[in-house]
Amino acid sequence: MFFSQVGARPKTWEASRSEHKRWVEVFKVCDEDNKGYLSREDFKVAVVMLFGYKPSKIEADAVMSSVNPNTSGVSLEEFLNIVRKKKEAQVYWNEIRHIFTAFDRYYRGYLTLEDFQKAFKQVAPKLPERSVLEVFREVDQDSDGHVSFKDFEYAMNCGQK
Repeated sequence: MFFSQVGARPKTWEASRSEHKRWVEVFKVCDEDNKGYLSREDFKVAVVMLFGYKPSKIEADAVMSSVNPNTSGVSLEEFLNIVRKKKEAQVYWNEIRHIFTAFDRYYRGYLTLEDFQKAFKQVAPKLPERSVLEVFREVDQDSDGHVSFKDFEYAMNCGQK
């Protein structure tokens, strides 16, 4: 209810010129034979260079199945779009983590109703207690009186769908 009404996700995220330039440079480095596209293995190396992890087979399969079937890999334009979306998701995840940490004043790794009440008093002082309780119950998926980061992240993402 509440999180779906709030819509916390930023509308768009844009890369800086230097970031965009770096993505193009990584593409060119990984496209060793100047084919104009990245093969599956080239793409994996590029992701390691930009994000610090090797994509899973499932992620690589998803990317390769979504590219233009007339090429043998990921074009520069497709690569830039993929990287932008990954970066946007990373930025959004970091924002959710930051909000959760701000609510979690005692660094316990979970939120209590009291944490919600204090946070909402600061950001929405006129919001009725009943509404805060409803939000807490909605987010506390297993009704254990604690909202984990996973619960919080799920609630924040549900508001975007």
